[in-house]
Amino acid sequence: MNPVRRLVLMALTLAVSCTGTQDVPSRPPSTVSFEGTGAVLHVDVASTSEAMRQGLMGVEELPTNQGMAFAFQEPVEAPFWMKNTLIPLSIAFVDADGRVITIRDMEPCTSDPCPTYAASGPYVLAIEANVGWFERNDIGVGDRAELRVSAYQ
Repeated sequence: MNPVRRLVLMALTLAVSCTGTQDVPSRPPSTVSFEGTGAVLHVDVASTSEAMRQGLMGVEELPTNQGMAFAFQEPVEAPFWMKNTLIPLSIAFVDADGRVITIRDMEPCTSDPCPTYAASGPYVLAIEANVGWFERNDIGVGDRAELRVSAYQ
């Protein structure tokens, strides 16, 4: 077979295999697990300032066990807001010891100014999920959370 044709065939095969099926939604490769609950949330990890600014803005639907994790190198105390976020979310703030210190429910906001949602103290991880997800999974203040970041993210 012609080497160019072989290369094109390989590229097409790879492209088709990477698209998957539309019946099975893809899950983000990283997870947050909560000790003692068995709950696992599949997350996209926002670790750059650009990804953190974007967050879940514009997302119209979030699958049941999916969310977003905001990972900080050092403890921060910055509040979150829901500017241009279309769906209600819950957020759990996790301190440097891996403990949930605050959980808040947040409402969508398309006007200015939008309310802000703060943690009760410094945190290194903020986890957003569909509103009520933490409550439905019996996750509360004091529970331990662990972010496992996939090498592919």
